[in-house]
Amino acid sequence: MRHVFQESHADTPATPVTPIAAAALDDWRQTASPADAAWVTAQGFTAKAGKTVPLPGADGTVARILFGLGDEGDPFVYGALARALQPGDYVLDPVPENADRALLGFALGTYAFDRYTSASKSDPVRLRIPADTDAEDVARIARAVFLARDLINTPASDMGPAELEDAARSLCNQFDARLSVTTGDQLLGANYPMIHAVGRASDRAPRLLDMTWGRADAAKITVVGKGVCFDTGGLNLKPGNYMALMKKDMGGAAAAMALAQMIMARGLDVRLRLLVAAVDNAIGGNAFRPGDVLASRKGLSVEIGNTDAEGRLILADALADADSETPDLLVDFATLTGAARVALGPDVAPFYTKDDAVAREIAHAAEAVADPVWRMPLWAPYDAWLDSKVADLNHISDGPFAGSITAALFLNRFVTQTPSYVHFDIYAWNAKPRPGRPVGGDLHAARALYHVLCHRYGS
Repeated sequence: MRHVFQESHADTPATPVTPIAAAALDDWRQTASPADAAWVTAQGFTAKAGKTVPLPGADGTVARILFGLGDEGDPFVYGALARALQPGDYVLDPVPENADRALLGFALGTYAFDRYTSASKSDPVRLRIPADTDAEDVARIARAVFLARDLINTPASDMGPAELEDAARSLCNQFDARLSVTTGDQLLGANYPMIHAVGRASDRAPRLLDMTWGRADAAKITVVGKGVCFDTGGLNLKPGNYMALMKKDMGGAAAAMALAQMIMARGLDVRLRLLVAAVDNAIGGNAFRPGDVLASRKGLSVEIGNTDAEGRLILADALADADSETPDLLVDFATLTGAARVALGPDVAPFYTKDDAVAREIAHAAEAVADPVWRMPLWAPYDAWLDSKVADLNHISDGPFAGSITAALFLNRFVTQTPSYVHFDIYAWNAKPRPGRPVGGDLHAARALYHVLCHRYGS
């Protein structure tokens, strides 16, 4: 992330930017000079969200820029400002009430995935840091969002299990963490049979990434991510239109790594463990099949109902390992089900937990940081839908209903010792451009979890 903030004491000139809600535009006109009021009217500026109009100075330069907030309903509207301004230095005048939110929106609006483009990079747009804001934490969060976006946006040809391992090693080197990697057939000897089964048909070896950081006797926080680097659907092959976005099926791993980066960069007093199951769900003569019965790390036998429901299998082995330590909080992120999108759409991440207290913490944090989530029920009667005639359980139900709930119920079979376990079924993608949220990969739910952990363990 390029430097997009400027210290408040900088001695270089900065063009003032005045944020105006649509409902306040008439009041502004009454206090403005007649020339400025007439100019704004002539330009057709209505303070629509994300729109700008420059006010000319007496010498022909831009004296001030008006920035529309619309109805003030978009928490990241300042992301549009980053795109609208010419390169240079700017200062918000007056400073908005939620200046930290404005800074984050602005920073997120500067993101561009330009790894594969030959176009020259433009000069930066910099925003002066208002007083009494935590720009350091804003930048910390923005860098984590950019990490997740970059990982998800990278094509699967350049983002396989090995590349996810490289990203984890980069985090380890940056924060002096420790990384253990179990690869290929080593997974069988180390008792991760379902991770191995899902990834064995690919020529890119599956692996489990296991990173630890922090004091050994601090509160244990374990984060698990689904890292399916590309999902063909396996032998239950996806149609082409459903396969088009499957580079994002490692979005859960990206979210877990982004959260880990925020925790370590903030220096929270926790013992962090990050587990990422990284695989390709490929097709081959040795691919796992519908009707197969797989062993699991937990000791449960699992009948395969559909090879395109592979994410919960690799998560189950990783979660069983995490659960054996009984952490204070266990969280997983996974782009797990289309049913979650049918229920709540692309923006709102459903989450599942039996811990009412942590559910309240997450809900409050999500609202505070505009990272929308919604608690869904672990509806016990649906657990019987996972019954199998030949194994301890099937990994999917045999009906079309409640797919996100039954997936969560399946995962809960593998977490039996940890009271505070939370599962997030995220989308990790923006289909429509919005301020601060371009089309492409994105970080969902992790900012809310970071807020919870900062409240618990931050100084």
